[in-house]
Amino acid sequence: MTDISPIEKRRASSLVVFSIRRREGACDECGTELFPGSLIRLDGQRRARCLDCADLAHLVYLPSGDAALTRRATKHSRLAAVVVRWSTARKRYERQATLVEEDALERAEAECLSDADQREAHRTREAERRERFDAEYVRDFARAIRERYPAMPAEADLPIAEHACAKSSGRIGRSAAAKDLSVEVIDLAVRAHARHRWTTYDELLMSGRDRADARAAVRSDVDAIVGRWRG
Repeated sequence: MTDISPIEKRRASSLVVFSIRRREGACDECGTELFPGSLIRLDGQRRARCLDCADLAHLVYLPSGDAALTRRATKHSRLAAVVVRWSTARKRYERQATLVEEDALERAEAECLSDADQREAHRTREAERRERFDAEYVRDFARAIRERYPAMPAEADLPIAEHACAKSSGRIGRSAAAKDLSVEVIDLAVRAHARHRWTTYDELLMSGRDRADARAAVRSDVDAIVGRWRG
């Protein structure tokens, strides 16, 4: 088995298995005949071993194409190997598949299926969220926030407006005063955002602190933040 060229160096932790293109003789250890498509592992002396002799026969073949599935299966597999094959057109070895443990592949498939369910649920939630907002009113509210707080983080104005103006929420953005885009309502919405996103307020609530005490504890931080945002 001296006619298989070496591939480019890969990570030291990677095992490389070759998918041969033509009849290549036999396994140098057990004598099993090798045919096109057979998978072999080369040892340090460039001797070819079939997967049985290389102790890799228990792994399952996962074709390339699904990057997320391959990444997860490889992560969960205690032993894995990359399958490569020589491309005569490109004059290089190209990845064909990954060999992983069967239970690792099953676990990865379950995780990817869960992701698909989560993506569908996310799309549904997003559609429902868009329906709850009066788009024009939210844009006006966000514009008023940006005008009053020009130094706030980029694109923070729209999330604040959406949160404050959600229909049936009873939040400040749905009040009569908010319809006139009053300064007081805008300030309340911005301070609420700063309190939750930029201070330890939520952590204080989680630790059991009373709401009033928690607000008092972060008030100076909120004052400093909104002051910077006012420019």
